[in-house]
Amino acid sequence: MQDEHGKLLIVPTPIGNLGDITYRSREALADSDVIYAEDTRITGKLLANIGISSPLVRLDENVMLERAPEVIAHVRAGETVSYCTDAGMPGVSDPGLRLVAFAHEEGVPVEVLPGASASTVAYVASGTTCPRFFFGAFLPRKRSETIALMGQLRTLDAALIFYESPHRICAALEAIEEVFPSRTIAVCRELTKLHEEIVRGAIQDVRADLEARESIRGEIVLVIWPPDSTEAAPTLDEELLVSRALELYADNLTSRDVRRALQDEFGVSKNRAYDIAVQAKPSA
Repeated sequence: MQDEHGKLLIVPTPIGNLGDITYRSREALADSDVIYAEDTRITGKLLANIGISSPLVRLDENVMLERAPEVIAHVRAGETVSYCTDAGMPGVSDPGLRLVAFAHEEGVPVEVLPGASASTVAYVASGTTCPRFFFGAFLPRKRSETIALMGQLRTLDAALIFYESPHRICAALEAIEEVFPSRTIAVCRELTKLHEEIVRGAIQDVRADLEARESIRGEIVLVIWPPDSTEAAPTLDEELLVSRALELYADNLTSRDVRRALQDEFGVSKNRAYDIAVQAKPSA
């Protein structure tokens, strides 16, 4: 559907249950001259389900630099272009952010439609009563980096929300428990789908529950409660600090940079960070 002035529509899609697509999203997709999608197979199934046959083009992280100018060209030609990611709100921990930023830089109109996001669904479903939350996207892959991140967020008076894969969730909880041994958490799995599950309780109990299972499936959102007045500062293991220092040295950081990184990531004193940096420094 062409107009004198084209536009880029950021269109949210259901996070699981296809019945959750909004009327406005459906209408936008039906009226689009072209639809760009993070994964054309996933978006193609949705379009087939709702009877829409607009042209569909792949636009994921790997081709963003190449095809983003193509999107802008369509808009400048007066066309309506929609962008969808695999599920939920484009831009929340996916390539949509880069496309929106590029569109603003190029001066073309962007319209963001409201819709589902797994992070906000999990925040409400978890049962936390904290009125604030911090969304941290996907957890780091390295155990030491996860522990360092939790250390940075330890005093934040907000629920902490992260995405994690089912095959990594137990290892992630083990790392998080090192910093937050007394926190309540909720593991929200398969949200809005047939087998939706919220596993909620003390982090030790939730981890034990998941580790006892033969397998864990489905997309996972982790919600961690904020600190309470009884939470004590964690005692950081010397081996963990040395391991992190070695990783930093492997990235060609100087001793001073390693010391500062240990202070920033783990909140350790300047003197202790210096001692660890000296201890871990590889010989010339």
